[in-house]
Amino acid sequence: MSNATLKSHNQTPRKVRLVTELVKGKKISVALSALQFLPKRAAEPIAKLIKSAVASAKEQGKNLDELIVKNIIVESAGMTKRFMPRAFGRASAIRRRKSRVIVTLS
Repeated sequence: MSNATLKSHNQTPRKVRLVTELVKGKKISVALSALQFLPKRAAEPIAKLIKSAVASAKEQGKNLDELIVKNIIVESAGMTKRFMPRAFGRASAIRRRKSRVIVTLS
């Protein structure tokens, strides 16, 4: 098993999960080709993360043809809070959520 982690990705976990559910349980070549043509913003960082996990598996001396995406965990990595001025002197909070992605290959 080899792991790779993406920390503080500036996109909400809900949107990143749409991409990760597509590649979970698939072979590496199938997953990367699916991500290449996916029109989602999270597709490129997830593809880079899978390539990083493949490089880690290669360093461990594993057979790259048999690797599959065993698990992808997407969790919240905190948020950035800002305030937007509103009518009548009020202010609304803007919460920019971040996500953490952990890929496990086996």
